[in-house]
Amino acid sequence: MNLLNLTSINRSELITASVVFIIVLSVVVTSRLTRLTGNEAIEISTNIQLTFTEISDLDDLEYKLDSLSVSYDSEELRWAATLLGWRKYQRGSYHFEGHYSYNDFLSKMTRGIQDAVEIIILPGITIERYSSVIAEQMHFSRDELLSVFSDSVFLQEKGLSSQELFGRMLPNTYLTYWTRTPKEIINQILNEFNNKVTEPYEGRFKELRYDVDQIVTLASIVEWEAKFTEEKPRISGLYWNRLDRGMRLQADPTVNYALGERRRLLFEDYEYDHPYNTYVNRGLPPGPITNPSLNTIEATLFPEDHNYLYMVANPEGGHVFTETFSEHQRESEKWRIWLREQYRIKRQQEALQNSSTSSEG
Repeated sequence: MNLLNLTSINRSELITASVVFIIVLSVVVTSRLTRLTGNEAIEISTNIQLTFTEISDLDDLEYKLDSLSVSYDSEELRWAATLLGWRKYQRGSYHFEGHYSYNDFLSKMTRGIQDAVEIIILPGITIERYSSVIAEQMHFSRDELLSVFSDSVFLQEKGLSSQELFGRMLPNTYLTYWTRTPKEIINQILNEFNNKVTEPYEGRFKELRYDVDQIVTLASIVEWEAKFTEEKPRISGLYWNRLDRGMRLQADPTVNYALGERRRLLFEDYEYDHPYNTYVNRGLPPGPITNPSLNTIEATLFPEDHNYLYMVANPEGGHVFTETFSEHQRESEKWRIWLREQYRIKRQQEALQNSSTSSEG
């Protein structure tokens, strides 16, 4: 084989190799470019939440992806982030589930397009529990949120006491953003209260000659007193009857609030000297004892029309309502007899259990 033929073979092999290289390179580049904008780069099978407490980089992102067991190509992710310029991620909370291109996945966090966080506020809770529930979903602590309720400047700005402010924390499911401050969250809920209560029922407040916070205070007592929704208008009507007659409200929930715990009350508890004890003081207490729900506020605004002045608990968890004190005494005695029987049964069961345990020993 002469030199000319050898040169031709080498040149042919070189051309072939170059063509193969170009084809492979084109495939790789095309594949990667496709993954920049195609929805196959990152697959996340279950909903995940990526939260950045400060502006973060690729190292932080990879650490979070690894901790959540997300499968991805680290080298390719870094290549895409560098090429696209999505290398810094804004403080916030981001939810992902499904298939994403690198462009969609990375740009969302770089541009700070957060997903809403869901906050569920329940009725009839304490201010401490309220603060804990919200703080669990947000970037701030329970104590930071609690401090707003004692912020004199903020309270003065709103024209509310600490308890009045909490009474307006209307139970509902709220969508908000993880980066919002405690004051922003409280303002969001206050706006909801104004939209659902203050504005729609402005005329009703004038008819009753009670302001918003007085109605919320009475509703907060109904909230703790009523186990069943259907009883709320009746309980509300009973308290309105007492107020109209100048009677003391004598509402057990106010004594529980004054004592700082919800439990079965003792006789001496009713004499506890406290501004919120409606067995000692006439009229409404100084403020709400909890955050009433919208339907409780509505039941307070539109009470059932009746002549009941007294009520006592019944075994089903509701109440027996009566018009006279003598009727109330008879129903109260029935309740006490039932309670004594329950205690007797409980003691008997405990004795049998202890006896059984001793025999086994």
